[in-house]
Amino acid sequence: MSSFNFTIDAESSETWARAGTIQTPHGTIETPIFMPVGTQATVKSVSPEELHGVGAQIILANTYHLMLRPGSALIDSFGGLHSFMNWQGPILTDSGGFQVWSLAHNRKLNEDGVVFKSHLDGSSHALTPERVMQIEAELGADIVLPLDICAPYPSNPTEARKAMEWTHRWEERALVEKEKLRPEQTLFGIVQGAFEADLRAQSAQVIGNMPFQGLSIGGLSVGEPKEQMWEMLKHVTPELPRDKPRHLLGVGSPEDLVIGVGLGMDMFDCVLPTRVARHGGLFTRDGRVSIKGARFRTAHGPIEEGCDCYTCQHYSAAYVCHLARAEEQLYYRLGSIHNIRFMLRLAKELRESIINGTYPTFRETFLARYVPASEKVREAQREKWIKARDQRA
Repeated sequence: MSSFNFTIDAESSETWARAGTIQTPHGTIETPIFMPVGTQATVKSVSPEELHGVGAQIILANTYHLMLRPGSALIDSFGGLHSFMNWQGPILTDSGGFQVWSLAHNRKLNEDGVVFKSHLDGSSHALTPERVMQIEAELGADIVLPLDICAPYPSNPTEARKAMEWTHRWEERALVEKEKLRPEQTLFGIVQGAFEADLRAQSAQVIGNMPFQGLSIGGLSVGEPKEQMWEMLKHVTPELPRDKPRHLLGVGSPEDLVIGVGLGMDMFDCVLPTRVARHGGLFTRDGRVSIKGARFRTAHGPIEEGCDCYTCQHYSAAYVCHLARAEEQLYYRLGSIHNIRFMLRLAKELRESIINGTYPTFRETFLARYVPASEKVREAQREKWIKARDQRA
C-alpha cells in the first residue's frame, strides 16, 4: 500500500494558488515545488549532494532513456534508482511519452502501444502501458507516470481526440498493471487533449475520476505561444479534484512557475534551467542574462547581489564569465547550481506568499520586474534543439 499523502496547507482567496505538503516513502515535499530533471539518473553536471545543498526536494528521471541505457534490470539489481544514483530524496519517473512524441519520425503507434527505434543505435523497442509499469517498478521511483500520447502542435481536433482517447485507455491498463507489481508506488494520471478546450476539460474529468493519487498535465509547452498554454490550464484546473496534487509536465521557466501556481499547479519540472545555463544563460530577478556578456568580464561582485547560491557566495561574476567563455567544465556546474537554486528559492517564496495571503501581489511584483525570453528567442532555441535531436537520431 502506498504511503503517499497530500494535504493542502493554504489557498489563495483570489486565485487557484495553493500551498501543500506531499508525503512519500523517501521524504516530504512542500509545494509549490520545482523538480530538477535528471533524465539519465543525473542532473547534468550537478551531484546529488549539491542538489541537496541547493534545496532540491524531489528530482525527475526518464523511463525511456534509462530503459535504453543502462537498463532498468541493472538499476533494479542495485536496489533501484535511489541506491544507484545515491539520491535518498523522492524521485518521479516520466513514462517516456514525451520522448515518443519528440521522436515521432522514429516510431509507430497502435492501440497496444508504440514501437520505436532507439535514438542511440536504431534498435527496435516496444512500449505498452504494461511494459512501462514494469520498467518503472524496476526503477523504483516514488511517483511514476503512465504511457501517454502527446499530440503534436498544431494538431487538428480529430488527431487530438484520438490521442486523448488512446491515452485514457492506456492509463486504465496502467492502473491495473501497477497494482500487480508495486502497489506502494504512487501513480499519477496524465491529462491530454492538445489545444482543444473541450477535450482538455473532458480529459481532466475522466482522469480526475480515476483512482490516481495525483494528476499530471501533459502535451503543453510543445511549441505553442505561452498564452495558449495558460488558456488550456484555465479549462483544466476547474475540472480537477481539489485533493490531489497537480503536476505541469515539462514547464519550468521562472515566469512559468509564477503564473502556473496561480492557475492551480503544484509541481513543475523542466530541463530549461540547466540547459540554458550550459549555454551561458543565468537567471536573475530582472530576467535571464548571458554570463558571457562584456559587462560581466570585469565584474567583482556575484552574478546577482543577494543570491544565496553556492556560486554567488564563493565566486565573482568575472570568474564565472571567464569559465563560460573558456568552456571550462567547472562553469557548467557553477551555472547549473545558480539556476537550480534560483528556481527552488522562487518556489519557496511562492509558497510563503500563498501562506501569507500575498500571492497576487508577489505575482504582479515579480512579473513587473522579470523580463522573460521573447517568443522569437524561444522558437529559435526550439528549432536548434529539434535540429540537434534529429542529427543524433
